[in-house]
Amino acid sequence: MFKAIIARCKQGHRTMAYPREPLSLPERFRGYPELKGGLCPDECRICADACPVGALSCQPELSLDLGKCLFCPECANACPHGAISHTADAMLAANNREDLVIRPGDEHRLAQALEAKMLSLFGRSLKFRSVVAGGCNACEADTNVLSTIGWDIGRFGIQFVASPRHADGLWVTGPVTEHMREALLMTYEAIPAPKIVVACGACAIGGGPFRGSPEAHDGVEGILPVDLFIPGCPPHPVTILDGLLRLLDRMP
Repeated sequence: MFKAIIARCKQGHRTMAYPREPLSLPERFRGYPELKGGLCPDECRICADACPVGALSCQPELSLDLGKCLFCPECANACPHGAISHTADAMLAANNREDLVIRPGDEHRLAQALEAKMLSLFGRSLKFRSVVAGGCNACEADTNVLSTIGWDIGRFGIQFVASPRHADGLWVTGPVTEHMREALLMTYEAIPAPKIVVACGACAIGGGPFRGSPEAHDGVEGILPVDLFIPGCPPHPVTILDGLLRLLDRMP
């Protein structure tokens, strides 16, 4: 026991300082896209044709749907004009689905805090019940990382609970397969009102690579009201945490 205590003392503080201090991300991290529509010649669809999930559109102007985007490099690699690139900005979450569709010159629209009444209820303590609605476990893995000592999401009063009766909100991952649709709805109904819903990852937002499958519902939108959309395939843990802290008005 004493050896363990001594070892912990030597290790020191291991929880990262984010959001008080910026987080260093890997050099190859692909975050918020930068679009330069003025570089695109008329009727060029090379980037749109290269996108595996139809997230890019060239008509009437270049636009990218972050809700569908897998953040792969296919469009940027295919574009011969350099009109698409990814920055290292991990702040991607939004409150409204339409805010995830970006165009050249658009303002970066970030998630906003809950309304005052909801914020008074959940601002200091927010519990989620997670439903894996047909996901591949990538989004679930990056969400689980937030509960480790390095991130310690509990320091913000945010926790995941086993029972929907103890939850304040529903955390959805996966494209909502037909087999999970009823379970998702039953879990939502079991959560006491008022409640919030978070769609985490490209699958939960728009179906991801399963979009258009007859066995999936292309995400949770249209099935349940969504308060926070967190793009990515999967979203980086800092993207998830940033979105939640903005929703709770906890960013410094």
